[in-house]
Amino acid sequence: MSSTHSVLLTTAAANDASEHRPLIITLFAAFVLATLAITIWAGRQTRSAADFYAGGRQFTGFQNGLAISGDYMSAASFLGIAGAISLFGYDGFLYSIGFLVAWLVALLLVAEPLRNSGRYTMGDVLAYRMRQRPVRTAAGTSTIVVSIFYLLAQMAGAGVLVSLLLGITSDGGKIAIVALVGVLMILYVTIGGMKGTTWVQMVKAVLLIAGTLLITFLVLLKYGFNVSELLGKAAENSGKGAAFLEPGLKYGLTPTSKLDFLSLGIALVLGTAGLPHILIRFYTVPTAKAARKSVNWAIGIIGAFYLMTIALGFGAAAIVGPAEIIASNKAGNTAAPLLALHIGGVDSAGGAILLAVISAVAFATILAVVAGLTLASSSSFAHDIYANVIRKGQATEKEEVRAARYATVLIGIVSIGLGAMARDLNVAGLVALAFAVAASANLPTILYSLFWKRFTTQGALWSIYGGLASSVLLVLFSPVVSSKPTSMFPGVDFAWFPLENPGLISIPLGFLLGWLGSLLSKEEPDRGKYAELEVKSLTGVGAH
Repeated sequence: MSSTHSVLLTTAAANDASEHRPLIITLFAAFVLATLAITIWAGRQTRSAADFYAGGRQFTGFQNGLAISGDYMSAASFLGIAGAISLFGYDGFLYSIGFLVAWLVALLLVAEPLRNSGRYTMGDVLAYRMRQRPVRTAAGTSTIVVSIFYLLAQMAGAGVLVSLLLGITSDGGKIAIVALVGVLMILYVTIGGMKGTTWVQMVKAVLLIAGTLLITFLVLLKYGFNVSELLGKAAENSGKGAAFLEPGLKYGLTPTSKLDFLSLGIALVLGTAGLPHILIRFYTVPTAKAARKSVNWAIGIIGAFYLMTIALGFGAAAIVGPAEIIASNKAGNTAAPLLALHIGGVDSAGGAILLAVISAVAFATILAVVAGLTLASSSSFAHDIYANVIRKGQATEKEEVRAARYATVLIGIVSIGLGAMARDLNVAGLVALAFAVAASANLPTILYSLFWKRFTTQGALWSIYGGLASSVLLVLFSPVVSSKPTSMFPGVDFAWFPLENPGLISIPLGFLLGWLGSLLSKEEPDRGKYAELEVKSLTGVGAH
């Protein structure tokens, strides 16, 4: 397909959307109003710090599993992975595999011990057997940085999505959309806390699974439920032939791209167990058994969703075509909405309705995830840094929750600014960066704290700050930020680190620094406290 033809088709898509803009705006407004109503209702029941941070620990395993799914299946999953598969075939699907396999690490190593050991945040676990103020400061800093990286992806997805629907092409308009998402995110968290955020995430998970199921059914119906025919058509339409269905289209062409794939895989598999907005979900259930059950439910729901990304991505390649997808968004983020438009009919009301519904679901996805991320970072600031470092444990619950609300506003403003700059990057790639930072800074510290008796405060600080600094520094000087047409700053080149994901270097470094810092520390580990933590983490005795 020629680039001119693809541009004309994309313009037709935008025009088709404009004819049905009242419907689109109505759907968006209905979802926003419904979720705000849920948030206000939940906010009226938020009376204590436990309500704000952990939803009063009242959610069942199934409810929390649904909410975890809603938190995890982000814009990266719905928009970014579909785009990656539609452009790179087999290599794009590796994102789906990595995101799903990561849950086994979270289930086997982190979910139950963390629920038993902490109260509201990761900092609670670290502070149990180490010096409170330095480790809580480090944990809070890490949580905020990881959350902001993840928020970038959601903001970028929101800008792309709403721009496509409303026909906004100017940079100013896209930035205004990012700002709108930021304002809604601040409202959800400051009013509803964890209760409101959890209910929004549950509603969003149901909508996303239903929407994805609908598109999957329609794509398979078009090809007579013959997956081989779908894949064959995708390969033919991709312009890459059989190579589209084989490894190596994105990762494997050069030694550097092979290393990039290895780096991406490590980051995806290890990152989930260190993501702050996922970790805090384990505190919203009453028992460790419920935490385990919620992860089991999450694995089932998320697994079904990622299986359906095959239909989304390869369906977009077969039906829409890479040329039109790239013409709409060079990172491929509009593949799923364009697929919805084509499967319903480009020039028909059905296509416009399907586009509006799927886009409203994707927007719901973004709002739910940004609320969870903002809650994680503001909670960590208020509980770890404000209450336990600045106020030295003397803050009242009311003051702590107020600090969390102020932090929400500040984090929202920062996210809006950074999200505006990242609006043209592939959201799946951006999320992979957040996974790398989480696996480099958070995961080594959590695992050492739970399972290594010689771990010290110095080891924790070296691990968190070393993993955080190395991963962020390598990202800043990578092709993600400069040197390529798809970079954040494409017009300049200061990329000396060749890989797009820093995980291959920064994750082992985080583990190494935690080990080395503990061995070189003059501080004698408190063996008694470790024994207490071990019993508490494995049995739940004395857990909050």
